[in-house]
Amino acid sequence: MRQPYNCNHQSHQSQRSAFAALFLLLLPIFLPNLFAPLGRAYPSLFSEWNAPKPRHLSLLDVALHWKTPIKQRSDLWSPLPNQGWKPCIDSADNPPSLPERSEGYIQVFLDGGLNQQRMEICDAVAVTQILNATLVIPHLEVNPVWQDSSSFTDIFDVDHFINVLRHEVSVVKELPRQYSWSTREYYATGIRATRIKTAPVHASADWYVENVLPVMRSYGIAAISPFSHRLAFDKLPIKIQHLRCKVNFEALVFVPQIRLIGETLVHRLRYPSGKLQDSGSDLLRERIDDTPKEGAGKFVVLHLRFDKDMAAHSACDFGGGKAEKLALAKYRQVLWQGRVLNSQFTDNELRNQGRCPLTPEEIGLLLTALGFNSSTRLYLASHKVYGGEARISTLRKMFPLMEYKKSLASEELAETEGKASLMAAVDYYVSLQSDIFISASPGNMHNALLGHRAYLKLKTIRPNMLLLGPLFLNKSMKWPEFQRAVMDGHKNRQGQMRLRKEKQSIYTYPAPDCMCRA
Repeated sequence: MRQPYNCNHQSHQSQRSAFAALFLLLLPIFLPNLFAPLGRAYPSLFSEWNAPKPRHLSLLDVALHWKTPIKQRSDLWSPLPNQGWKPCIDSADNPPSLPERSEGYIQVFLDGGLNQQRMEICDAVAVTQILNATLVIPHLEVNPVWQDSSSFTDIFDVDHFINVLRHEVSVVKELPRQYSWSTREYYATGIRATRIKTAPVHASADWYVENVLPVMRSYGIAAISPFSHRLAFDKLPIKIQHLRCKVNFEALVFVPQIRLIGETLVHRLRYPSGKLQDSGSDLLRERIDDTPKEGAGKFVVLHLRFDKDMAAHSACDFGGGKAEKLALAKYRQVLWQGRVLNSQFTDNELRNQGRCPLTPEEIGLLLTALGFNSSTRLYLASHKVYGGEARISTLRKMFPLMEYKKSLASEELAETEGKASLMAAVDYYVSLQSDIFISASPGNMHNALLGHRAYLKLKTIRPNMLLLGPLFLNKSMKWPEFQRAVMDGHKNRQGQMRLRKEKQSIYTYPAPDCMCRA
């Protein structure tokens, strides 16, 4: 007898087919290393690896052949004029001195990437002085994105750090034996009386005195974790502000290995055909270009900041099609579990609000409109660019002399392979030596270098994101109008001193806290 038609059976088959199709679609996202070779061989099947087509063709066609006027190039590369400020972090009238007795030991466990940790180290030193405590060299947590286990001593010159701060804060490399139990593992296995978990963001000095000092007096030690952005920027004694500046600009020096690699890169950027000259030290060749020799080349550092983490968190559309949107959405969900507020807005809304990081193509158009051209030596300071070489191919066409770490010093960087924090330190060092620094979007590295270069009176271009978002959305705009808007919108964004406002970071805006009138 013929079996009756089974609707449920057909429905289950359809569901299985749909799940199978979804499973095959998601496999490349969860196993990118396995499917990357297939993506390169059959790009039409795996379009997350496809090179997106240029999105601003009419502007790009002109930019690729644009001849920048000589005066515009001259103005662009000229140093900043004297703005009447100088570094000022030590008081000769009231020299610092250590307290007679330490109240106990302070441990901090620092989240984030290298540049966020740099600011946290400065805050930790300030909190240590507020409490008359002794600081244990900070512990750098393993970043969940970069997976780098580098320690403080792998990145920063610890002896220099201790020596520079010896009159203001007592710093030790490790705890005495009686406190050897106080480790990261100890605090990960249960609730501990010596761990402070409740430090609010931008806490006041009084909060630490009221909540951390009693713990330290009871147990001889207090461990603060998490410790990111845990000290206010306002209503602090001037000596505490000066101390934060001193840590940031004087005490935190990279280890000789990083400085040597950085100097190698700087020299090869300034003298492309020359050889690195030894100044006589086997351990470290000091900065060669303190006074650039006649004929020394200039270079600009571009912090592209276009990795998958950044692209996903922005929730913007970067022209990579449906597979890219799906991949970034899944990545966003896995890392932040729906806590990305940008995802509630459309791409147009985000761009009009200036919330989308510039793509390599867009930053190339910005640079060209500002006056850079195909003869500009451009150093790309960035971790892995989302989309790889295909994503930056348009930028490379505009700036064929573009370099990055491995193109300049692959042998020297062999020992730092897989160490994202060390690589970031090299980029920071090179960025600090460049004639001009520009970041494709705001972030911790942008903020740290904006402040450090302002302190040293160096030129830094801050992209006007609120201007650029709508400009790039306007598909009918011609090059003359685009360039005029870019030039007008960046006249006062090239390193002019900006005084810190209430609640702004002292590490981004060092005047007036870290500087005095000249």
